[in-house]
Amino acid sequence: MKMKKVTLLAATALFTFAMTACGGGETKKAEEVKAAPVEAEAKTITVDAATSTVEWEGNMVGMYAHSGTVVLKEGSLEWKGNDLVGGNFVIDMTSINPTDSNYSEEHTAEQLIGHLGTADFFDVANNPTASFEITGSDMTTGTVSGNLTVRGKTNPATINNVKFDDGSGTAMGTLTFDRQQYGVAYKSTMKDMVLSDDITLNITLKPAA
Repeated sequence: MKMKKVTLLAATALFTFAMTACGGGETKKAEEVKAAPVEAEAKTITVDAATSTVEWEGNMVGMYAHSGTVVLKEGSLEWKGNDLVGGNFVIDMTSINPTDSNYSEEHTAEQLIGHLGTADFFDVANNPTASFEITGSDMTTGTVSGNLTVRGKTNPATINNVKFDDGSGTAMGTLTFDRQQYGVAYKSTMKDMVLSDDITLNITLKPAA
């Protein structure tokens, strides 16, 4: 009778240990599954160059502003989940088109196009494109960081006031850069002093169908 009691106690202990071990394994497995990170979806969106727009503005200090458009050649946006992590867009610098009305018979829009294309400014003959390479973004502050290349020179730059239209997939933002950093300046200091160093680009990128 004593032996039977000991055997019964041993069997009960073994059963309890087996159940505990089994339950612990399931708990650990569940925790591992729960802790496994979910990989964000990566996708690349091609920009529709024909419907996207880039509007520029430059100021004559204390006088007036000139504004216009340039044509987008190509672009893409690389997303990882809800974060913009890469991509780029390329601007055709041969397409500079003034749209403001601050011209006269003596100072025409055609003359401005000629000036902007010369070696004093964008040197379009040797640098027919400008580009922006995206390196990251911060959706909480509405900024996209990257590298701007103008006239063959590259500097870090930031697109501000970035907005995204979830319905159409359109991305919009404003990029202001210092032309002096890119050698876009008159050789004559007196002539250059009347021009603001800041050039602003208002960018609207629309996805290809």
